[in-house]
Amino acid sequence: MMRRLVILLGFSFVLTASAGAQERPATLATLFQDIYGPRGLVVASEDVTLDGTNHAAHFNSAFQSEFRLVNIALTSQLAAIPLPSPASGFTYRFDPSTGTFQRSTRSFGPILADRGETIGKGRIAFGFSHQYFSFDHLDGVPLMSVPAIFTHDDFESGGGRADVVGTMNTIVANVSQFSGALTYGVTNRFDLSLAVPVVRTRLSLLSNATIHRVGTGSAVDVHYFPDPNAIGGFGDTHQFFAEGTATGLGDLVVRGKATVLREGPRALAVGVDVRMPTGDERNLLGSGALGIKPFAAFSTSFGAFAPHANIGYQWNGESVIAGDVREGRKADLPDRFLYALGTDLSLNHRFSVIVDITGQRVLDSPRLLTRMSTITGPAGSVTLPDIRFESASYWVHNGALGFKANIAPRLLINFNLRFGVGQNGLSDRVAPLLGFEWGF
Repeated sequence: MMRRLVILLGFSFVLTASAGAQERPATLATLFQDIYGPRGLVVASEDVTLDGTNHAAHFNSAFQSEFRLVNIALTSQLAAIPLPSPASGFTYRFDPSTGTFQRSTRSFGPILADRGETIGKGRIAFGFSHQYFSFDHLDGVPLMSVPAIFTHDDFESGGGRADVVGTMNTIVANVSQFSGALTYGVTNRFDLSLAVPVVRTRLSLLSNATIHRVGTGSAVDVHYFPDPNAIGGFGDTHQFFAEGTATGLGDLVVRGKATVLREGPRALAVGVDVRMPTGDERNLLGSGALGIKPFAAFSTSFGAFAPHANIGYQWNGESVIAGDVREGRKADLPDRFLYALGTDLSLNHRFSVIVDITGQRVLDSPRLLTRMSTITGPAGSVTLPDIRFESASYWVHNGALGFKANIAPRLLINFNLRFGVGQNGLSDRVAPLLGFEWGF
């Protein structure tokens, strides 16, 4: 038994080492800030504007200075992605009358939630899964069309500095998560688990910028984008693009779980997940902060039905993602209150269907809002959509539908579809999961 445990632990460490050896590109955490260059969105300009002042044509915006907060949403989402339950679908209880272990539950258990039973003393469970997320909204704003206005440096001075640059931005944010989990039954009522995620994050930004000359009017040579196809080479529009992909080890999770109540089919367990900041937060592979989640899990059964309920609180420490990546300044990642309600239905002794509703109360997190802004200058006015951020708490709800199939002795295949309910936070329509569990 110990030999098998050592082999599996060795496999986990090999997985960890290979993940850490992946080659990574430049940091993704500053992609939104860096797309226009270190000085902001710079357009070509004459040395003197219509108001007679010398200046450098730098345009800045909340998009560049504050849109780093999308990193907080993305990273905290990564930290809150529910890993498949590390407990095996097979749970056992020692029968002293026969001197053997017997299956303690008929069901194979949930996929994204937990149940009150432990796997049994000396038992080992190994699981592997792949989840894919393709985010499409941030607080209800479609990532395919995020507006932002760039105002000129010292735009309060008026005159030619009243010109603005309007942008429409397309963001692509995809995350693939491969996770291995190993659980060992220390006693009949206490399990230890280790989850090792490997994360691949892809982030891109396409920004279409247009100069609105409400300050300079027909003087197209004051603020312009160099364009050989435009008259005089003075263009009104320009396209910016940046992308990056990073792959590597995510945040390791260590779990302790103990069954504190067991009466017939009813079981109540309490536990704690400790998330270690092993993922590279600068490339959005991890949170960059210690995380601790105490939780409770209750389960029971009524014939073919096996309902379960979970409740927990995710405390997060400080990370540069929530502060300033360039300066290395840290701030608190948002904490979360979490719940899960669901049931699995055993259609026969080899196949079960799982339905879940999960929710999170995200506390004091940046939220993205849109608004219309009117900019007025000596040469007219223009009304453009813009963004801003505010800090608030909000709920995120998801539904899940999946199944477990017992295709071989002690081997389960898992499939799950997780879909968003509402568009709070960083959301995707459907997130598929495919995996397997092996208990012995």
